[in-house]
Amino acid sequence: MNIVLVSAVALIDPDGRILLAQRPEGKSMAGLWEFPGGKVESTETPEQALIRELQEELGIDTWESCLAPLTFASHSYETFHLLMPLFACRKWKGTPESKEGQALKWVRANQLRDYPMPPADVPLIPILRDWL
Repeated sequence: MNIVLVSAVALIDPDGRILLAQRPEGKSMAGLWEFPGGKVESTETPEQALIRELQEELGIDTWESCLAPLTFASHSYETFHLLMPLFACRKWKGTPESKEGQALKWVRANQLRDYPMPPADVPLIPILRDWL
Protein backbone atom coordinates (compact mmCIF):
# COMPACT_ATOMS: atom_id res chain seq x y z
CA MET A 1 0.00 0.00 0.00
CA ASN A 2 1.24 3.46 -0.89
CA ILE A 3 2.01 5.67 2.14
CA VAL A 4 1.20 9.36 1.65
CA LEU A 5 2.90 11.83 3.99
CA VAL A 6 0.82 14.95 4.67
CA SER A 7 1.74 17.69 7.14
CA ALA A 8 -1.01 19.56 9.01
CA VAL A 9 -1.20 22.35 11.55
CA ALA A 10 -3.50 23.50 14.32
CA LEU A 11 -3.17 27.28 13.99
CA ILE A 12 -4.20 28.63 17.40
CA ASP A 13 -5.22 32.28 17.72
CA PRO A 14 -4.81 34.40 20.91
CA ASP A 15 -8.38 33.42 21.96
CA GLY A 16 -7.45 29.70 21.80
CA ARG A 17 -9.48 29.02 18.65
CA ILE A 18 -8.23 26.66 15.92
CA LEU A 19 -8.43 27.41 12.19
CA LEU A 20 -10.28 24.88 10.03
CA ALA A 21 -10.42 24.88 6.22
CA GLN A 22 -13.23 23.33 4.20
CA ARG A 23 -12.16 21.10 1.31
CA PRO A 24 -13.34 22.81 -1.91
CA GLU A 25 -15.59 21.29 -4.58
CA GLY A 26 -13.72 19.09 -7.02
CA LYS A 27 -11.32 17.68 -4.42
CA SER A 28 -11.80 14.30 -2.78
CA MET A 29 -13.82 14.60 0.44
CA ALA A 30 -15.13 18.00 -0.71
CA GLY A 31 -17.12 19.86 1.94
CA LEU A 32 -15.31 18.24 4.89
CA TRP A 33 -13.37 20.41 7.33
CA GLU A 34 -9.67 19.82 7.98
CA PHE A 35 -6.57 21.30 9.54
CA PRO A 36 -4.57 23.34 7.00
CA GLY A 37 -1.57 21.67 5.38
CA GLY A 38 -0.73 19.43 2.48
CA LYS A 39 1.45 16.79 0.89
CA VAL A 40 5.13 16.64 1.80
CA GLU A 41 7.25 16.65 -1.38
CA SER A 42 10.23 14.26 -1.61
CA THR A 43 12.70 17.15 -1.15
CA GLU A 44 10.95 18.61 1.94
CA THR A 45 10.71 17.98 5.66
CA PRO A 46 7.18 18.02 7.14
CA GLU A 47 7.97 21.47 8.60
CA GLN A 48 9.15 22.87 5.25
CA ALA A 49 6.03 21.51 3.54
CA LEU A 50 3.81 23.17 6.14
CA ILE A 51 5.55 26.55 5.80
CA ARG A 52 5.11 26.33 1.99
CA GLU A 53 1.47 25.20 2.20
CA LEU A 54 0.57 27.99 4.66
CA GLN A 55 2.03 30.57 2.24
CA GLU A 56 0.19 29.04 -0.75
CA GLU A 57 -3.18 28.31 0.90
CA LEU A 58 -3.51 31.06 3.53
CA GLY A 59 -0.98 33.77 2.61
CA ILE A 60 0.77 33.63 6.00
CA ASP A 61 4.40 33.10 6.99
CA THR A 62 5.65 31.08 9.93
CA TRP A 63 8.96 29.56 10.94
CA GLU A 64 10.15 26.08 11.91
CA SER A 65 10.81 27.31 15.45
CA CYS A 66 7.07 28.13 15.76
CA LEU A 67 5.88 24.64 14.73
CA ALA A 68 5.56 22.38 17.77
CA PRO A 69 4.98 18.67 17.02
CA LEU A 70 1.74 17.72 18.78
CA THR A 71 0.53 14.31 17.55
CA PHE A 72 -0.02 12.38 14.34
CA ALA A 73 -2.69 10.51 12.42
CA SER A 74 -2.17 7.11 10.76
CA HIS A 75 -5.18 6.06 8.70
CA SER A 76 -5.81 3.58 5.88
CA TYR A 77 -8.04 4.85 3.09
CA GLU A 78 -9.14 2.58 0.24
CA THR A 79 -6.25 3.39 -2.12
CA PHE A 80 -3.48 4.69 0.21
CA HIS A 81 -2.32 4.96 3.82
CA LEU A 82 -2.12 8.49 5.27
CA LEU A 83 0.57 9.42 7.75
CA MET A 84 -0.03 12.96 9.00
CA PRO A 85 2.04 14.75 11.65
CA LEU A 86 0.03 17.52 13.31
CA PHE A 87 1.90 20.57 14.54
CA ALA A 88 0.63 23.35 16.81
CA CYS A 89 1.42 26.94 15.82
CA ARG A 90 0.58 30.10 17.75
CA LYS A 91 2.85 32.57 15.91
CA TRP A 92 2.73 33.65 12.27
CA LYS A 93 2.94 36.80 10.16
CA GLY A 94 -0.10 38.01 8.22
CA THR A 95 -3.81 37.28 8.44
CA PRO A 96 -4.98 33.86 7.22
CA GLU A 97 -7.19 34.24 4.16
CA SER A 98 -8.44 31.74 1.61
CA LYS A 99 -6.15 31.64 -1.44
CA GLU A 100 -7.63 28.48 -2.99
CA GLY A 101 -11.37 29.07 -2.61
CA GLN A 102 -11.75 27.11 0.61
CA ALA A 103 -13.98 28.36 3.42
CA LEU A 104 -12.13 29.12 6.68
CA LYS A 105 -13.48 29.12 10.22
CA TRP A 106 -11.98 29.76 13.66
CA VAL A 107 -13.38 27.12 16.02
CA ARG A 108 -13.07 26.44 19.76
CA ALA A 109 -11.56 23.02 20.59
CA ASN A 110 -14.80 21.87 22.26
CA GLN A 111 -16.72 22.65 19.02
CA LEU A 112 -14.45 20.73 16.60
CA ARG A 113 -16.83 17.74 16.61
CA ASP A 114 -19.56 19.99 15.12
CA TYR A 115 -17.61 20.07 11.82
CA PRO A 116 -17.59 16.94 9.62
CA MET A 117 -13.96 15.92 9.01
CA PRO A 118 -12.08 13.29 7.01
CA PRO A 119 -11.71 10.03 8.99
CA ALA A 120 -7.97 10.62 9.58
CA ASP A 121 -8.62 13.98 11.30
CA VAL A 122 -11.30 12.80 13.75
CA PRO A 123 -8.92 11.08 16.27
CA LEU A 124 -6.96 14.34 16.55
CA ILE A 125 -9.95 16.19 18.08
CA PRO A 126 -9.75 14.79 21.66
CA ILE A 127 -5.99 15.41 21.76
CA LEU A 128 -6.48 19.07 20.82
CA ARG A 129 -9.41 19.41 23.21
CA ASP A 130 -7.36 18.03 26.12
CA TRP A 131 -4.26 20.02 25.19
CA LEU A 132 -5.93 23.45 24.88
